[in-house]
Amino acid sequence: MSDLSFSMDDLVSLCKRRGFISPASEIYGGLNGFWDYGPLGTELKNNLRDAWWHDMVRCPPTGPDSEPLSIVGLDSSIIQNPRTWEASGHVGGFNDPMVDCRETKSRYRADHLFCLGVKGDTSGQIYAYLENDDESLASARKKLGKYVKRDLADEELDTCPLTDLSPEELAITVGPDTKTVGTLTEPRQFNLMFKTFVGAVQDEDSAAYLRPETAQGIFLNFGNVVDTMRVKVPFGIAQVGKAFRNEVTPRNFIFRSREFEQMEIEWFCHGDDAAQWFEFWCDVRKSWWESLGLTSDNVMMRKHDSDELAHYAKDGCGTFDVEYRFPFTAPGYGELEGVAHRGDYDLRRHEEFSKKKLQYFDQARNERYLPHVIEPSAGLSRGTLAILCEAYTPDPERASKVYMAFSPRLAPIKAAVFPLVNKDGMPEMAMKLHEDLRRRWPVQYDAKQSIGKRYARMDEAGCPWCFTIDSDSLTDQTVTIRHRDSLEQERIGIDAVEGWLAQRL
Repeated sequence: MSDLSFSMDDLVSLCKRRGFISPASEIYGGLNGFWDYGPLGTELKNNLRDAWWHDMVRCPPTGPDSEPLSIVGLDSSIIQNPRTWEASGHVGGFNDPMVDCRETKSRYRADHLFCLGVKGDTSGQIYAYLENDDESLASARKKLGKYVKRDLADEELDTCPLTDLSPEELAITVGPDTKTVGTLTEPRQFNLMFKTFVGAVQDEDSAAYLRPETAQGIFLNFGNVVDTMRVKVPFGIAQVGKAFRNEVTPRNFIFRSREFEQMEIEWFCHGDDAAQWFEFWCDVRKSWWESLGLTSDNVMMRKHDSDELAHYAKDGCGTFDVEYRFPFTAPGYGELEGVAHRGDYDLRRHEEFSKKKLQYFDQARNERYLPHVIEPSAGLSRGTLAILCEAYTPDPERASKVYMAFSPRLAPIKAAVFPLVNKDGMPEMAMKLHEDLRRRWPVQYDAKQSIGKRYARMDEAGCPWCFTIDSDSLTDQTVTIRHRDSLEQERIGIDAVEGWLAQRL
C-alpha cells in the first residue's frame, strides 16, 4: 500500500518545480480553478489517455460472453446546439447549492460546509469549516475554543452539515474565512455551466454553453455511428475531451477544477442485458486503474446512496464510483470514476426534443428499441492526480529526498542517458545512444552537473532507468543501468540497450 501521509503542499511544489502542473496564467496571479500542464505533466497525462484509448478502444477487453468488445471513437464539439442541454436536463437541473460570505466575498458549495459547536449549547456561536480540510477544521475549533474561553475535548463538540442549520442557527454562524458572525447567506441554487455567445450579436438568441460533460456529444452522434460504422448492439462509443464546470469552490489542486478532461464510454445494450453489463464495467474499470499502479488498498468501489443519484440514473442499478484514497481525503476516498446505468434516458430525451428517430432495429431480436446505456466515465485530470499521488515516494536517503514511482508505461521520461564526464569521448558515445533510443521513446540526455544531481533530477521526474557511459564503456562497449526504485546497478552491452528497454516497455 502506498503511503499517502505526505503533505499535498510537497506534491504541488514538486509538480511546479519539475514541470508537471502549475497555475494557469501565473504571471498575472493565476485564475482559481484553472491549471497548466508543463512538459512532464503533458507527457504523463497523454500517457494515461493513450493507455485508456489502447485498452478500451483499440484493444478492448473481452466481454462476459467471451467475445471482444466493439468500441469506436469520437471527438465531438465542445459547443453544441443549446437545445442539447435542455434535453439532457443540465439547463434545468445542473445546479449546486451555493453559499456566499458577505464580508470576504468567498463562495462555497453548501454541501461542502460543515459546522462546529458545543453540545447542548443552543445560544452560542457556530463555526463553519470546509469538509475534508484539516486546516479549516483546526481554525474553526480554535475560534470556538477562544469564544468559550477554554480548551474543548472531542466529546464536547457537535458537528453537522451547514445545510441542516435553521435560519436562526445560520444567523449565529461564523464563516470559514472570517471572524464575524452572520455573514453567510442562505443556500441558493447556482447553475454550473459556462455561458457564452455564438456570432456577432450577444443576446439570448445567440447564447450557448461550454459542455459540462463529454457524454452528450456521444448521444447526439448515436445515429451517425450506427449508420456509418455498421456496429451492432451491444457496442460502445468512446471519447476523450475537455469539459467545463463553473465550480463554486475549486480546491484540492486539480481534483476539483473548472476546466478538466474526461475519458468516457457510452456502452449501448438491450435493457434486458443492462444489469450484466453494469457489473462487468464496474469490475473492468476498477481492475484497470489497479493495473496502472494504483494499489488495491487505495482503490474501492462505492455505490451511490439514493439521494446522490443523478437525474438519469436508472432505478435498480444506479451508480458505482471507483474511488481513490487521496491524501486530502484520507482515511476516506474521493471519486475517480463513475460507472452509471443511465437507462434509455438520454436517447429518449434527445428523440423527444429533436423529433428525430433514434431507435435501433435489432435484427437478431427482430425488435426496435432505444438501447440502455452503461457509462464508465473517468476523470483524466483526476486520474493524473491519483497517479501523481500514488507515485510520490519520500526517501530521505536520496539526494532528491523523494522519487516518483510511475509505472514505466506512464512515466513521462522512459530513460535518461548520461556521460559520466564531459570528455574523453564519453559525450559522443552517450549522444549516439540517446539518438538511437529517442526514435522510439521519450529519452532525455543530460550532461550538466554531477552524476548524483542528474540522478536526483530523474528521480523527481519519475524516470525508471538511467544509462551512464563511463571510461569502461569506451573499451568494452558496455553501459551502467541505474534502477530508479531499487537503486541497483547493472552493466549490459550498449548494443543490447534498445532491446532491454523494449522488453520492459
